[in-house]
Amino acid sequence: MKRTNPLMEQALKARLHAYAPFSQFKVGAALQAEDGTIYTGCNVENSTYGLTVCAERVAIFKAISEGARRFTALAVVADTRRLTPPCGACRQLIWEFCGNIPVTLTNLKGKTRSYRMKALLPEPFSVKFLEEK
Repeated sequence: MKRTNPLMEQALKARLHAYAPFSQFKVGAALQAEDGTIYTGCNVENSTYGLTVCAERVAIFKAISEGARRFTALAVVADTRRLTPPCGACRQLIWEFCGNIPVTLTNLKGKTRSYRMKALLPEPFSVKFLEEK
């Protein structure tokens, strides 16, 4: 994989820790906080699949649990021919906790593409809907 930036490097390293004995689909994510700190995550599978947690959510939960609240970028790495975007649940959480940040998708062959969250989740649900009763 072409090494291009520290965020992608950290996502690649996080992917090596993925626990994916059922699907063999290993994903790594790296989330950069406003202060430059990088929080990583990998997917963690469970035999029921419903309890599986995606790499993006692990990174977000780690960052939030460490006190980070503002984020500037996210990188996601998977070993796929086509770049793999976050699932719907992750897109909602990324939007809620990170807003319209750039999300860079990468595979192990070095293919890379960046999106703004608004492009990945064009009509997000937010707290604003709860306030419009």
